[in-house]
Amino acid sequence: MAAELSLTRLAGADDSRRLLVVGPSLGTAVSQLWRACAAELTELEVIGWDLPGHGSSPEATGPFTVQDIAGTVAHRAAELANGRSATYAGVSFGGAVGLELATRENSAFDQFVCIAATPRIGEPQAWRERAALVRGAGTSVVVEGSSQRWFAPGFIAREPDTAGALLTQLTEVDDESYAWACEALALFEAGEARLPVHAVAGGHDVVVPPSAMREMNAHTFRVIDDCGHLPPAENPEAVAHVLQELAK
Repeated sequence: MAAELSLTRLAGADDSRRLLVVGPSLGTAVSQLWRACAAELTELEVIGWDLPGHGSSPEATGPFTVQDIAGTVAHRAAELANGRSATYAGVSFGGAVGLELATRENSAFDQFVCIAATPRIGEPQAWRERAALVRGAGTSVVVEGSSQRWFAPGFIAREPDTAGALLTQLTEVDDESYAWACEALALFEAGEARLPVHAVAGGHDVVVPPSAMREMNAHTFRVIDDCGHLPPAENPEAVAHVLQELAK
């Protein structure tokens, strides 16, 4: 794969705990998206990964696919788990990675929490158009649209620091890596899951509406009413509660 993924420890340093690996949404750094939620997960070891050119991961040197990212996450998780039980949770692009991992045998994970993602996210042509837009004008050109898509109504006014930090990080993402990630989503369609998938939707998500996630026929399905597309940042306590219940 023409990209490397950096890992960040978000909570816990005791390898006797159950391992939780978390993945980000396109345009976000995993530390900012998941930090508040991870702080609630006191009984788990929480490790996050960043997309190429996002957060702490280096820029991609060529195109990559969701399957490529999933393969790297699976390899790194197996090293971290060292025989322990592990849960995977991801948001949007990170959720697509989880859906891909759920189709594979011999995974380090025994369950997957898919947040704001479906087996196919959006329309391929729309992703290709966004890739071209960012290549021409940079990620700053998608900030206004992302502010409308990412958050539930009233969240920016209620939590300006959290929303502002996420949107600022979007402007810091490598343009070409972002574009390749868009093209990866344009190509992606998950196969049939072989392991349990738990679906979590934001009640106000306009990118991946609850109705679309309900059609997945996941092992369990939950809606967090006051969230848009980024529930771990919008309502970290509610997401943490779901993850703690599943880890028991």
